Amino acid sequence: MTASDQALDSLALAARAADSKGGEDLVALDVSAPLPFADVFLLVTGNSERNVVAIADAVEDALREAGAKTLHREGHDAGRWVLLDFGDLVVHVFHREERLYYGLERLWLDCPALPVAPLLAAGS
Repeated sequence: MTASDQALDSLALAARAADSKGGEDLVALDVSAPLPFADVFLLVTGNSERNVVAIADAVEDALREAGAKTLHREGHDAGRWVLLDFGDLVVHVFHREERLYYGLERLWLDCPALPVAPLLAAGS
């Protein structure tokens, strides 16, 4: 199984929104094979709690403008790890320490990475 076109479109919007707020180390993983509830994870690093929240807000706003609904949001108040669930796309915005500690890239190592750089270049 591979990520749906809708998930990939949402990924592009989310990646550009995260990048616009200084999100770093963007990694997208196709989790459609092992997970029945999502196609893509987007992992993003922010430099501070305020930056993490700003990135999450920008992603949520961009996807809402495109018609997507946030099904679940966690961690927004703390600003250390914000999880945004849009159904086919789940966005994880981490503070640097949390990203290193939880290591989702290691946990989902068997899932193929999706190229993010072309998505950012396409938005320029």
